[in-house]
Amino acid sequence: MPENDTPAGINKNLLILHFTVFIWGFTSILGKLITIEAVQLVWYRVVIAAISLFLYFKFNKNTIKVNRNTLLKLVFTGALVGGHWILFFASIKASTVSVTLVCLSSITLFTAIFEPIINKTRISKLEVIAGIFIIVGILLIFEFETQYTKGIILGLISAMCASLFSIINARQVKQIEAPVIAFYELSGAFVWITAYLFFTHGFGQGMVLQNSDIGYLLILGTICTSLAYVAGVSVMKEFSAFKVALITNLEPVYGIILAFILFGELHKLKPGFWLGALIILSTIFLYPVAQKQITKRKTR
Repeated sequence: MPENDTPAGINKNLLILHFTVFIWGFTSILGKLITIEAVQLVWYRVVIAAISLFLYFKFNKNTIKVNRNTLLKLVFTGALVGGHWILFFASIKASTVSVTLVCLSSITLFTAIFEPIINKTRISKLEVIAGIFIIVGILLIFEFETQYTKGIILGLISAMCASLFSIINARQVKQIEAPVIAFYELSGAFVWITAYLFFTHGFGQGMVLQNSDIGYLLILGTICTSLAYVAGVSVMKEFSAFKVALITNLEPVYGIILAFILFGELHKLKPGFWLGALIILSTIFLYPVAQKQITKRKTR
């Protein structure tokens, strides 16, 4: 039995996924702190991430060669990755971090619908129901401000892009190493965003950084992107895109708890937070139990 198929291997991947989601919790905060616009922000992000991954390959003397068809697939998937991040940060700047994270929770529902369509399997009613519960939980956590129409639309399209490239990566990682996937997809995102900025004359005053932006971008590009992206793709060897999306919904929970602990204001959390967090956690942990019970009934 392969090491990763053992309970120890699966538990290790779960820990990696939770750690990755924990790191992603800082992304929205950094996006709010960085002063430049969303497109320029993501351009810097993918440049730093791609360079750090290239240095990783050079240092470890690992090959990054892939065939032409695979290269094209990964580069085009990079367009989805870049689009997701641009829309994510644009949503934050057009609304609030809270509204964007609520919209991002719809990844679970999108994945429940898109994954079986792309993989040509039946849509799971259980996954759709789980996706709906997740959205309800996130809505309870945040005071959902419906006046941010533009931010909501951008956030939902961002979630759709994230769902699609997660499903694609879940298939790619069965054949290609996660760091290689990350390098070419992030490089692809760089190419597409560079082309967009070139044709829209986006290289100019909007690229100027403040001193604080440099530090935030370095953290965003290395820890929150190259490291977290590789880790997030690697666990897809064991988990479906839906399960990864399900656990990713802990991102706002981790972020809020961490923020309140750091600032000593845990007592200020409203009952809605605890109820929403309970629904999300219950859905995440009860989903595999319900799935096993359904499988047992079908095999009887």
